[in-house]
Amino acid sequence: MSRTVKAFIQEAYLKASIDEFLEKELSRAGYAGVEIIKTPMGDRVIIKAARLGLVIGRRGRNIKYLEEVLKSKFGLENPQIDVVEVEKPELCARIVAQRIARAIERGMHFRRVAYSALRRIMEAGAIGAEIIIKGKLAGDRAKRKVFRAGIMKKCGEDKERFLDEAVAVAYTKPGCIGVKVRIMRPDLVESDRIVIDHKKAMELVEKIRKQKEEEVKKIGDIETGRDKENEQGGKSEEAKGAEA
Repeated sequence: MSRTVKAFIQEAYLKASIDEFLEKELSRAGYAGVEIIKTPMGDRVIIKAARLGLVIGRRGRNIKYLEEVLKSKFGLENPQIDVVEVEKPELCARIVAQRIARAIERGMHFRRVAYSALRRIMEAGAIGAEIIIKGKLAGDRAKRKVFRAGIMKKCGEDKERFLDEAVAVAYTKPGCIGVKVRIMRPDLVESDRIVIDHKKAMELVEKIRKQKEEEVKKIGDIETGRDKENEQGGKSEEAKGAEA
C-alpha cells in the first residue's frame, strides 16, 4: 500500500473518530456533523448543530474542553472550533434520527414518534421522507416498520445530490433498535420532471392568438380584394355589352 493511500485512510479514520466522539458529547445539542480544514494557523473544526448554546457551554467552557480533547486525544494542531447553526433541523436526517432514537429510549411508542417526525419533516418543506425502524418493537421477535411520505429517490443522480440519509441506534431493555431516516431536500430538481412556467405559457398562447388573428385578417383582406376585382370585372363587362 502506497503512502498516499495510507494518508487518505488515516485522515478518514481520524475524521470518523472525531465525528463519533462529538456525536456522543453533543447528543443533546442536535449534532449534525463536523468538517475539519487544515490551515497554516492550525486545524479548523466546524461543528454543525441545532442548539448552539449547549455546544458552546456557559462562558465557552464546553468549547475549551472540546479543544483540549481534540488536541490531546486526537492530535490536532491548535484546533479552532467554529459552531454553525442548522437552520432547519427537521430537514437534517441525522438530527431527526437522533431525536427518534432518544424518544424511543424514553419509552414513547415508535409509531407515534415516527408519524410525528414525518409530519414535521414534510411541514418543513421536504419533497419526501422515509423512516425505517427495526428491532424488538413489540414482543420477542424483531420487526421492521417503514413510514413514508412524498417522493423518494432510491437511485440515480437525484439520490446522490438531493438525498440526506442517516442512521441512529436506540438502546432499550429488549435490545437495540435501529432508526434510518431518508429526506429528499426541498431544492430537488428532478431530471425526469417537466416544469411548466405558466406565465411564459400564457404569453406564448397570447402571441399565437395574435398571429392567428393577423393571418385571418390577411386572408379576409385578400378575399375582399378578390371580390372587388370580380365586381369591377363584372361592371366592365356590362359596360362593354351596353356599348355593343
